Parts: sequence; C-alpha cells; structure tokens
Amino acid sequence: MSVPHILILEDEPSIAESLVFVLESESFTTHWETLASRALAYLQASPQRQPVDLVVMDVGLPDMTGFEACKQLRRFSEVPVIFLTARGSELDRVVGLEIGADDYVVKPFSPRELAARVKAILKRTRQVGATLASAAADVQDASEFVIDTERKTIHYHQQLLGLTRLEFSLLQAMVMQPGRVFSREQLLDALGISTDAGYDRSIDGHIKTLRAKLRALKPGAEPIKTLRGFGYAYQPDNLQ
Repeated sequence: MSVPHILILEDEPSIAESLVFVLESESFTTHWETLASRALAYLQASPQRQPVDLVVMDVGLPDMTGFEACKQLRRFSEVPVIFLTARGSELDRVVGLEIGADDYVVKPFSPRELAARVKAILKRTRQVGATLASAAADVQDASEFVIDTERKTIHYHQQLLGLTRLEFSLLQAMVMQPGRVFSREQLLDALGISTDAGYDRSIDGHIKTLRAKLRALKPGAEPIKTLRGFGYAYQPDNLQ
C-alpha cells in the first residue's frame, strides 16, 4: 500500500510547519500551500502526479474561505477534508460538514491529535471503499436502485434522484447492505465522518429529505425504515 499523501492548506507558517513535521514523523508525505487557488490547481493535477489522500484545510484563507474552496473541490474530487478553524460553533461545524468536510478541528489544537484524526479518517475511508467495491455487483442488480459510483448518481425505479453529496453517501451505504439496521453513529462511520464532529443530530434531517425525494418519484414508497431506538434500514420491495 502506498504512503498516504496529505495536502496542507494553511497560510500561517508556524501552524503549517508543525503539521508538516508531525505528519511526516507519522510516515505521511505532505505538500503545503498557502492559497486555496493553488491548492485546488494542485489537487486537479494530482492524479497525474502524486494522488492526494486527504486535505487539511484552514477556513480563514487569503484568497477565499475554506468553505468556498471545499465547495469547488467537491465539483471534481471526493478526497477527505479536515477543516481547521478558530470558530467552534455548532453551526460552523454543520455548515462545514454539509459542504463536504469529513472532520472539523478548532484552533488551538494538538498537531498529534490532528495526526490521529487523519489516520482514523484514512482508515475509515479505505474500509468503506473496500466494502463498496465488494458489494458493487450486487447493487447493479438491485431492482429498485442503480448506483453509478463513478458519476455519483443513483437511479430509483429508472429515475434519476437529485441528491447532495451526503444524501448520496447515506443512501449508498444503506442500499449496499439491505436489511441492516444502522444507528446514527454507524451511518456517520460509514460516511467516514468522525462521530464527535457534532453532526449526528443532522442524520435524521437527511433521512427525512431522502424519503421525500423517493416519494416524489414513487408515491407511497417507504424503502427506508425507522426502527425506533435502533436506527434506520433499507428494506427492498421484495423483502417487504
């Protein structure tokens, strides 16, 4: 397995240098940029050079916010992102995760703790990737859903669903394992999001939105079941 390559997007040299030191001492390779525009260009070119496995991104940057940079990044890449920020409100955490981040670290922070978070996210995303790859054939044969992992699209009864990134990942995780009951924490883990990132209470809202989008294409359909006190499960038509 290749050594993970981490992109650091941080305009404060003292913080960036400490991250480079700690991450490289953990046997990662790193690349440091101070501007979001340069980091985005590096990420777009990285598949032809050295693929980036994770981005550590400051929210307060000279040329654009980290939130805007992450929105642009998500147009062409699903690489995991950890935000660094001086703002620690729940609203900021939720906004960051909504637009595609995987974790949220508030300054001041321990570089060693951040390195541990990097390792945990890489472990989760690799496990999720292996699970999705092994289950891909089954999903393509599903009678209700057809998932295109390359284009990040899901068709429901031959109709395209308009999904956000997190909605796509939530539905994909459940459809891959029909009948399995997922707790909120397990859904976060399946998405590669830290369970202490302040996002678990938003899972219910995403499930509600998913159900509305499914009903819009097939009124009366309830493929996502709630098991009170336990969580959520995908129940295929042929098992209901």
